[in-house]
Parts: sequence; structure tokens; C-alpha cells
Amino acid sequence: MSADRTTARGAARRKRYRHGLVLGKFYPPHAGHHHLVRTAQDQCERLTVLVCAASVESVPLADRVAWMREEHPGARVVGAVDDIPVDLHDPAVWEAHMTIFRGAVGRPVDAVFTSEAYGSELARRFGAEEVCVDPARSLFPVSGTAVRADPAACWEFLGPGVRAALTRRVVVLGAESTGTTTLSRELAAHYRRRGGVWAKTGWVAEYGREYSQEKLAAARAADPSASWTDVAFTSREFPVIARRQDAAEERAARLGSPVLFCDTDSFATGIWHARYMGGRNREVEKIADRTRRHLYLLTDDAGVPFEDDGLRDQPQLRPWMTARFRRELTRTGRRFLLVSGDRRTRLEKAVAAVDALLEEGWRFAAPLPERR
Repeated sequence: MSADRTTARGAARRKRYRHGLVLGKFYPPHAGHHHLVRTAQDQCERLTVLVCAASVESVPLADRVAWMREEHPGARVVGAVDDIPVDLHDPAVWEAHMTIFRGAVGRPVDAVFTSEAYGSELARRFGAEEVCVDPARSLFPVSGTAVRADPAACWEFLGPGVRAALTRRVVVLGAESTGTTTLSRELAAHYRRRGGVWAKTGWVAEYGREYSQEKLAAARAADPSASWTDVAFTSREFPVIARRQDAAEERAARLGSPVLFCDTDSFATGIWHARYMGGRNREVEKIADRTRRHLYLLTDDAGVPFEDDGLRDQPQLRPWMTARFRRELTRTGRRFLLVSGDRRTRLEKAVAAVDALLEEGWRFAAPLPERR
């Protein structure tokens, strides 16, 4: 161990550094990374966090930089593409990495904060002091390798942005009065009962229904005898509904478990536009394409009685709507399952499909090989 290696955190706290550096792949970032950065921030006037990503990795560099900036707004977070495999025994490889590191950091550093064994050499090459922070990972027993192998098992160590990106999003959609709300609620309750990390499984309500209730209330304020058939929509209202639906989904994904259940989504909003306005809405479709959903459950209208709750009409259009949903899901390449049968059968089929989705895992691409 080098003479300038600081192993006692209490001793390190007595010294202030002008410019510190934290460097890592953050593939993806977790609580151990954030502890390292916060420790460094406490001891530095300025801190640079350098995020290095290889092109073969499946989480974009821009996402990792954004996650680190969200968690550490007081730090300067920069990113660099580093496609050089790690070989801690090869000086030429070290210098190739250092060229990338120095170019990205752009200014001298006097402290390198690390939990890795290579920290001493990294600090030496920067001409800086090494500050070692919890190398045994006793405070946060997690690693990037463990997260990539099983994100659900490491969920408690992930920040909101990473959770939102990794959450498996399941959307229940269908024609009016086909049980979408019932099924999506029951699915969320089913997974909450599993306990542990699943206890926070989220459910997202259909914003379009809330919007419709507000329009009906406004119509009745003007005319107490008004009914749903008196309410009119315009095309420009549907992008508003789509954006607010997506915003609610994103908030829930940041706070919940590894799976999220949604009673419709912005993709479905586009189908409802066709239902009420007679054609496609390109803006809604662009909104829908910005967020990836992992599984759609289409509720069949067959065998489900139509119930008029004051916001529904024209039950004869339900088969047309079911067919339209199915056609558009197929056309756009979205993964979906048509769920039919009675209420219990639908839930059983849906749970089996969601379990299959979760069992597939997250399939991170392997990072570049390392020789340590």
C-alpha cells in the first residue's frame, strides 16, 4: 500500500482537497457508487465524476451521466467512451486509458476517491493522493456485477432513475367495459402480496378517465342535464392526455418494485383517438414511442357484459375496438397477450405471462474483459 493511501475515513475528513475525482463505469450506478461520490463531495471544494462506458455495453453513456447528475447535482459529471479493455499489468494499456481520462477531466486533480484495488496506480498517474472509501463494501454490499446479474435482488440499492429504466412495464388495455381496471389492479395486488421488494408494486390509473370526468363535470356546470353524449373532444386534447399518462407512469416507475402495472398508456391513447376522432394522431404516436413497455395485456370483450358508468357509450363498437387494439399492437411489433375467459382465468393467464417476462431477466451486455 502506498504511503499516501488514506484508509481511515476520519483522517481523510480532516483534509480538504481542491479538486477530487471519482471514476467508474456506473453500469448501472448503485448506492455504493453514490456513497463514494458523497464522501468525496464532503472532502473536496470541487468534484468531477467521470463516467466511462464501452460501446459494447447495453446502457447508453448518456443515461448513466444523467442518473449521476440527478443524484449528485453539486458535482461536475462528465462522460467518456472507453473501448480499451482493462489490463492492470500493461503500462501501455494504462496510458491509453489515461489519455481518455485526462481528456475528459480536463484539469489537474489532487485526490482520487476509489474503492478499487487499482486506485493507488490511478492516483499515481494523475499525480494525486488516493482516498480509499469502504473497499470491503461493508456499508453497501452491492456491485455493478451483482446488479447486472439480478436487478430485483439489488433493487434497494438503486436510485429512482435507474429503477424507472429497469422496471418491467405491463400495460392492460382494451375496449370499454372489458375489465382493464379490474385486471390491472388485481395484478398489482397479486405482486404486492409477494412481499419484500415486490411490496411496493405500483399501479397507474387511466388519466384519460380523469380527464373525461372533468369534461363531463364542466358540461354539467353549464347545463345540469348534460350527459356523456354531449361531451366533445378535439384532436389537440389527446397529446395532452398522452403526456400526462406517461408522466404518471414515470413517477410510479421511479418509486415502485421491478414491475409496474398500468391501466392503459399513451399508445392506447392513440387508439382512443381513432375511436373518437376517426383517424390517427401522429403526435400521440410519437409520444408513445418514447417509452418502452415490455408487455401488453389486451382484455377481450367476448363474454364481458357492458356496464354503462356514465362515461361509456356505443357498446356495439367493442369488438371493433378489440380488433383495432390487436391490429395496432401487431403492426407496431409490441409484445402482447389477448386475455379471455372469466375474471379468475384472466388473472391466472396474466400472472403467468408476467412471471415469464420477469424470468427472462434484464440481459445486460457483458462489459469489456478485465485483467486484474
